[in-house]
Amino acid sequence: MRSGLLQALNTRYATFYFSDTTIVLDIVPHGIKEIFRYETKRRAGNNPAADFSMMTNHLGEAWWAESKRTNRKYLASQHVLRLATRYAISEGSQRPRFIRIPTVKMESLNYLAIKKSDLHSQELGKIIKNAYRQQVKIHHPDLGGQAATFRKIHDAYKELLRWADNPVFVRRRGFPDKWYYNAESEKWVQPTPVRE
Repeated sequence: MRSGLLQALNTRYATFYFSDTTIVLDIVPHGIKEIFRYETKRRAGNNPAADFSMMTNHLGEAWWAESKRTNRKYLASQHVLRLATRYAISEGSQRPRFIRIPTVKMESLNYLAIKKSDLHSQELGKIIKNAYRQQVKIHHPDLGGQAATFRKIHDAYKELLRWADNPVFVRRRGFPDKWYYNAESEKWVQPTPVRE
């Protein structure tokens, strides 16, 4: 997603989010303790990505026009930043938080009908065993189930038991309701999952 504009604006962090009527891009440039907010109305029939692209194209065109006019990139960046509405950053309000995401395959959870939120339970071993017993009653070949499906259920059971003995998580920085851009990685990150 459009990171060239963010680099031109010396962005440290940025977020992108939307409602049914509005697209919002918040930028926090390096060395500035303010949020620069760009908002535009959604267009009927467009998905959020298309509306976001149109907004960033418009801002990029404004940057290029000012850059050509002044022959100074920093003046072009200042011009585009002046187009934004500015907000003071309240302590910690725009700092993305770290989320721990389990490294378990979703299909393993699905085969045993276990919720992702159960992975944080103190009784995880019991939950896995009970879920496995329930699925065996339905899918065991001796009870009329498919052998291939039963093997997948059994493999999921073994994988989840191994994970329960040695849980591994991935730490990811982000927001639960916004796309997030970090200048260190120069990448956009999807909204972080909210625990069920």
